[in-house]
Amino acid sequence: MANANFSKLHHVCIVVHDIEKTIKYYESIGIGPWNDYPPLTQFTDLNVPNVEAFGQAIYKWIDLDNIQIQLCQPSKLDNQQRRFLDKHGEGVFHLGFEVPDCDAGEVAAKAEGMSVLMSGRRPDRSGFTYFDTAKEAGGVVLEIRASPPKP
Repeated sequence: MANANFSKLHHVCIVVHDIEKTIKYYESIGIGPWNDYPPLTQFTDLNVPNVEAFGQAIYKWIDLDNIQIQLCQPSKLDNQQRRFLDKHGEGVFHLGFEVPDCDAGEVAAKAEGMSVLMSGRRPDRSGFTYFDTAKEAGGVVLEIRASPPKP
């Protein structure tokens, strides 16, 4: 039976050394324009190894017809994305899946034995949870995410 947390793919996130160089390449082949990710300070309830490193990461995104692509240039400080980049080089760090409720999704995943790698919530409880799945999922972290309610 399929896990409801992982039934609606939202995005693929690629970690890179130089986000501007990467964007320049993608735009040269017609993938653009790219958008700045909103400030990471919107996440007020954080469970990350290094809050400062999390806050210094640079994210850009683009919505294609069928999926979002995110680019992440991690800070030089110790964090999960930096560790991945240093060990494996540039590549897909995580697959992000849309869920209606991050808190409920996290509880369900934990009940199935999944452990949380990182999480963050906005005051309205939308946000993200990364699961420690890289060894089990072919080197890829799985993430669930919930968008803030539409105004």
